[in-house]
Amino acid sequence: MSDAIVDQGPKSTFSTYVAEGDQLYHKGEYMKAIESYSTALILQPDDKNCLVARSKCYLKMGDSENALGDAEASLKEDKEFFKGLYQKAEALYTMGDFEFALVFYHRGHKLRPELQEFRLGIQKAQEAIENSVGSPASVKLENKGDLSLFYKTEELKKGQPVIHPLRRQLRQQNHKATESGKTAKQLLGELYSDKEYLEKLLKDEDLVKSKMRGGERLQDLILNCITYLDTRTEFWQQQKPIYARERDHKIMQQKWKKTCQNPPSDPTRFVLKILEEIDAALTSGNAEGSLRKARDAMKAVQGWSEEMIPNKKEVLGNLHNCIGNALIDLEDMEKALDHHRKDLELATQCDLPDAKSRALDNIGRVYARIGKFSQAIEVWEEKIAFVRGDLEKSWLFHEIGRCYLELKRPTEARDYGCRSLDSAEEIADAKWQLNASVLVAQSDMQLGNFKSSVTYFERALDRAKGLRDDSARDAIQKVPSSSALLGSLITSVLFFIEVIVH
Repeated sequence: MSDAIVDQGPKSTFSTYVAEGDQLYHKGEYMKAIESYSTALILQPDDKNCLVARSKCYLKMGDSENALGDAEASLKEDKEFFKGLYQKAEALYTMGDFEFALVFYHRGHKLRPELQEFRLGIQKAQEAIENSVGSPASVKLENKGDLSLFYKTEELKKGQPVIHPLRRQLRQQNHKATESGKTAKQLLGELYSDKEYLEKLLKDEDLVKSKMRGGERLQDLILNCITYLDTRTEFWQQQKPIYARERDHKIMQQKWKKTCQNPPSDPTRFVLKILEEIDAALTSGNAEGSLRKARDAMKAVQGWSEEMIPNKKEVLGNLHNCIGNALIDLEDMEKALDHHRKDLELATQCDLPDAKSRALDNIGRVYARIGKFSQAIEVWEEKIAFVRGDLEKSWLFHEIGRCYLELKRPTEARDYGCRSLDSAEEIADAKWQLNASVLVAQSDMQLGNFKSSVTYFERALDRAKGLRDDSARDAIQKVPSSSALLGSLITSVLFFIEVIVH
């Protein structure tokens, strides 16, 4: 019995399970990522970075309570762990506890004032509080509410019928239900039709009694989905009520309508300025703000004539690129791919090699992120003809090699790994020498060339020593030499590579 239990335990190392979880997270497979992180935590239950990583997955799945639990667990030993503070603030914000979220955003900002995430967190929490409660200056007292006590006598004097209180209450409830439906529709947007569809499914008695392959009742699954949508509706209503959304929407509409009707005197300068703002928003982590600016700019530019802006197609291509990049950050890969394809189409029409290279780069990135490695290889190999400079070559060859490795084609992976290493050595870039060495070593390991694999892993360690601070360098000294077991060496190298990357 005890032997069976031991056999069911983790089969690999902590760092391997964490790396697997990271990869699954980037692919959007959050449930599988949670399983990998949970297995890693069996081996090291108090690892705070792993707890934060699992918390992020829970948050992506809408499980705010478990996300908060992991974030708090990561702070158990170190109250000033900034990643834990940020994740706790994010979980509280998602739960609608904007005031508490603001407290932890401020704590993190005090510890790490250079990090943009905490500044943005403070800003969005303050905006959510103001939108929910309102600022004192905007509050106007009005004579609304139940004033029947004051008017009842007057109504009797005038001979007007008095509405029974219960009847009035029923009318108010019906009105509130109608308004609530309208509010939910506005807040959920495209998701509202999904909610209606789920509610219709619940009425099918035969369907809801059936079970999924895993044994879960379909009725429970549908109810969980509806509950999640209701929770999101309440959160979005708290975060930014309808009146605040309508106000902001009207302001933006007026602003961009004015821009479309009265184009700037210098369109080129305007476009350059707005592209800088879009890029700055995305770089600072505000993907939603970047996306909003890019879409508004797209509407404005589309309304201008080619006489006013001769390179209109080039500008539109740039904006499609900006929208696609923001959507990648927001994990909406399907729409991102569509915009990057439009960028490629416009670049081809205008015969713009740099723009075409940019579009192929981004299309490949999207394919790789969603696990379509064959398509990523096809696109990136087309990009090779447009590459300029050894740094870009080193990156591109490495990414193509990684895709081949994912497809279990180590021969091609090794070839691209060597090409990446050659380009990195041409410019003496230690980081890409490190990445390329690891790729070649992993390819050799799949090919069964263990001696060569050890050699390249040792080269990776040498590069790692020059890329980290004193504490990491001291830890690397403990890595076994080439005479040690191959498995131990590989595990150690991968662990330190992971430390350096993160």
